Amino acid sequence: MKIPVSPPDYGDMSRSIAGDDGELFLRLLGGASPVDSKGRYLHWDKLRHLAPPTSPSPGLSSEQWWFSIKTARRNLYKPLPLKDKQGRPFQFAVPDKIAHELHWLDRHAAGSIQSDDTITNDQTRNTYLICSLIEEAINSSQLEGASTTRDVAKEMIRQDRAPKNNSEQMILNNYLAMQFIREIKDEALTPSIVFELHRLVTRNTLNEASVGRFRTVSDEIHVVDNATQKYLHTPPLAKQLPERMDALCDFANRGSSVDAGETFLHPVIQSITLHFMLAYDHPFCDGNGRTARALFYWSMAKQGYWLAEFVSISRVIKRAPAQYANAFLHTETDDNDLTYFLVHQLDVIHQAIEALHIFLEKKSQGISEAKRLLVDNPRLHGKLNFRQLALLRHALKHPRFSYVVQEHQRSHGISYDVARKDLLQMADTLKLLIKTKQGKRYYFVVPNDLEERIAN
Repeated sequence: MKIPVSPPDYGDMSRSIAGDDGELFLRLLGGASPVDSKGRYLHWDKLRHLAPPTSPSPGLSSEQWWFSIKTARRNLYKPLPLKDKQGRPFQFAVPDKIAHELHWLDRHAAGSIQSDDTITNDQTRNTYLICSLIEEAINSSQLEGASTTRDVAKEMIRQDRAPKNNSEQMILNNYLAMQFIREIKDEALTPSIVFELHRLVTRNTLNEASVGRFRTVSDEIHVVDNATQKYLHTPPLAKQLPERMDALCDFANRGSSVDAGETFLHPVIQSITLHFMLAYDHPFCDGNGRTARALFYWSMAKQGYWLAEFVSISRVIKRAPAQYANAFLHTETDDNDLTYFLVHQLDVIHQAIEALHIFLEKKSQGISEAKRLLVDNPRLHGKLNFRQLALLRHALKHPRFSYVVQEHQRSHGISYDVARKDLLQMADTLKLLIKTKQGKRYYFVVPNDLEERIAN
């Protein structure tokens, strides 16, 4: 990966175009658009390779086209109360694409709008929430280098097994951090909360002296391209971090009110900005990306975007990590224009929500299939709850699989006694599982003839 080519200086372009052709200068100002003909909010690094439009001014150079676009963006910019390491404010624009995505999120992820029954139903909500927390924990850790497979990671969390290696520890840490976010989502953000999030995501994976504290002057931190070892980003100086963290928390705790002359800031833009700024400041020796994404989830939950709890943005980011990195770099190399990162993250959130609905539909179909298997069996029909049907569906695909009470308990967010009752009923009463004991622990094993037992 390379650092994007920085755009030409706006002031230099303005003086050059106005001096060479005053009429063209006025046309470019009057016909300016912040996006290209396809509605894309492009950085100069890409736009310079494209053919300029022929309307309203044919024969434009790439620089003249960029001047027109940049003029439109400058007219839309809103400043943020957050600054780069040189003290220059970050800013953003809200072109139609962003306005449309924000409206879509307001309709589909917030308020009292009803979504799929599986996540608004009290009986099934916890099951899918736990699935989502595990999914984000796995993907966020894999994005930072964890190599454990998804199945092994899920087994570890659900069986409450101790991590066997650094990758498993990272995933467990992320899972605990996501749970912590749910517990403190109604609290104001403080540096102490950010430090605790960092402690959770780095526990037993980082030198203890570096956990839950700012990096120091002696910690030389850079974001490096793994392929070329070139510096992509050098964060602010360590001595600036306390002041910058206070500013970040103040920003996180501001409301959306427009009183006292404050500019309205959409809650989702605020949440994405928190994600960006924690990663930009890089206040810790390691774990900055995981902490930044955790802050995004905290902010979304605090501001009522409850559906965000059920989605995994890291799963989407992981499919194209270079685009994620470029969204940071485009902002940093073009007048602190955060719009690039907003466009990227809004697309990520949209994809994650669509993936959630596909997942829920697939799961619902599986439960329905399990129910249909029991329709013609008066001994079993109507006897299994949602949790037991989900287990039965899994059991049909995994002969000889062993279940334990703790795993069933953690998978559905229920008490030990309720989980034990579910499994005992399936084994002792309905004969769908075989109960065995090793030491003090009971195991519930899928019989080889499970399909016959259901049929008879």
